[in-house]
Amino acid sequence: MSILAANEEKPLLQVRNLKKYFPITNSLGNVTGQVKAVNNVSFEMKEGETFGLVGESGCGKSTTGRTIMRLVEPTEGEAIYRGKDIYRLKGNELMSIRREMQMVFQDPYSSLNPRKRIGHILEETLKIHHIGNKKERMERVMEMLNRVGFQSEQYYRYPHEFSGGQRQRIGLARALMVNPNLIICDEPVSALDVSIQSQVLNLLEEIQEEFKLSYLFVSHDLSVVRHISDRIGVMYLGELVEEAETDELYGNPLHPYTQALLSAVPVPNPAVKRERITLKGEVPSPLNPPSGCVFHPRCPHATEICKQKVPVKKMVAKNHAVACHLYV
Repeated sequence: MSILAANEEKPLLQVRNLKKYFPITNSLGNVTGQVKAVNNVSFEMKEGETFGLVGESGCGKSTTGRTIMRLVEPTEGEAIYRGKDIYRLKGNELMSIRREMQMVFQDPYSSLNPRKRIGHILEETLKIHHIGNKKERMERVMEMLNRVGFQSEQYYRYPHEFSGGQRQRIGLARALMVNPNLIICDEPVSALDVSIQSQVLNLLEEIQEEFKLSYLFVSHDLSVVRHISDRIGVMYLGELVEEAETDELYGNPLHPYTQALLSAVPVPNPAVKRERITLKGEVPSPLNPPSGCVFHPRCPHATEICKQKVPVKKMVAKNHAVACHLYV
């Protein structure tokens, strides 16, 4: 777990009513519809916290992270980082914020230029932000390589000469080059073997403690998220349906979708019996989401109001919010 600030302070990041719609066009270039990848998502992050985003593939969690980073532009909403709306910044102000927010990508190989040596890839971040001279940049790269478990001579190697776990360490080193405060981790261990996953997760925790970092940790693996997160948000079809502290969420899941997700997590003890909740039907298309609560076609507790009215996320316990008509 990360090091949460003892005192109550202003959130590091506030995401408010974030929407990201991708237009669908026909052969004539006319817009015929919109894929609602992220639809009205709101949450906050504290300094030094790890906030996990979980959900099925295609639920919009990775798009949420990329939109916060402005790798894709939002359709609507705000992302307030230390009092500044990221989506309103331009020029030097935006460049300054980018130094404080970095990203580790899901596929480490595709995020590294195969034609450049690792040392040059890491130096590029410093060049973009005009940090240091050539000697200082090289020293910084060596320092970061050593910190993530590499030898200095690996500075001269190419990405294809490393394993998947090693490439993910390089991606983490690149994110650390400019001393950020917030790192968005987009499925950073999903492409790795289980044994390598644990090594990368332990490294993430060590670095968080050392550099006083905050993580937005995106993953579909509930076991991984439970291990590393302080709080967790559960997404379904572009919407955040439940949010709580980790122990509270796993001990008392309230939303029917969260209950179904957690029931699918394997239990290592064969003596422990857990009832598996099987959801009916398929995940609806984000191109044409259901009316009312987006989960109602698959929900075993759905009523008439669920089909008609969108549920509002409400606090039902301390630090536990849920968007469900079962809790009024």
